[in-house]
Amino acid sequence: MLKLRPLRFHTHFSLLFNLPSSHLHRKFSFSLSFSSSTSRAPNPSHAAAKAFSRAEPSESSRFVQKVLFVPPGMRPDEVTDDMVLPGSNIVIGPYAGDAKVKEVDFVKSSNRAKDCPKDDRPEFAMLGRSNVGKSSLINFLVRKKDVALTSKKPGKTQLINHFLINKSWYIVDLPGYGFANAPESARMDWSSFTKGYFLNRETLVSVLLLVDASVPPQKIDLDCANWLGRNNIPMTFVFTKCDKIKGGKGRKPDENIRDFQELIRENYRLHPPWIMTSSITGLGRDELLLHMSQLRNYWDNE
Repeated sequence: MLKLRPLRFHTHFSLLFNLPSSHLHRKFSFSLSFSSSTSRAPNPSHAAAKAFSRAEPSESSRFVQKVLFVPPGMRPDEVTDDMVLPGSNIVIGPYAGDAKVKEVDFVKSSNRAKDCPKDDRPEFAMLGRSNVGKSSLINFLVRKKDVALTSKKPGKTQLINHFLINKSWYIVDLPGYGFANAPESARMDWSSFTKGYFLNRETLVSVLLLVDASVPPQKIDLDCANWLGRNNIPMTFVFTKCDKIKGGKGRKPDENIRDFQELIRENYRLHPPWIMTSSITGLGRDELLLHMSQLRNYWDNE
């Protein structure tokens, strides 16, 4: 059934977060044999699945699992260097497919999660601080300058905006968080309807959590990531502005990214997928779309 598709993904993702299951919004029974069932083999025998679950992973496999994001359809011992996307920890697996954006259409803006489109197409939600470059990233991915509103005034997006890609899947532009000068009502709205979207949206494949790589790690981004993890919401960290160094003498983006990852590891046993991007230089565009294609294709086939 359709409603089970994202739940399978959420269960796979729940391996990542280092919290007891009682903290998760959705509760599932999970076993290693279930994880192995994401391979392309049509109907693996229960005996084979149990044998895999009992197998002791090699040292290299444990390292791969801890550092890299191994997608559904692959085992850690199958990973080779050329499978890892540049500027990321993401392994490309058998579900990766056509990643081209051929057309994009704005569909609607919604005040509440229950008002969002109900056509069962898979979707990726863009989330981040109000000045993280969310609209710029959307325009960058679809290669159109004015698809998503860009503004020098953070906090302009106050609705859930759906953009239909290739008439088959959605990019969802969500309100930014953490802008102190936004109206109090707008700040309250983020808590009330955006969180409701995450917890109730059955067609959500993954959250793309945007993090500004030009500044040191921000507590509000870490808090947001941990909230998503506690509620078993799958996500990919998308580091933006990887071409910039604030103030000319600031820390380099790769240093800020490394510091952010070290903080994330405190709460995650396995590292979530992450990728570096720049809407100015083009860094990471094709790689991010390819990563999204494998998540989407897995969702479609399960």
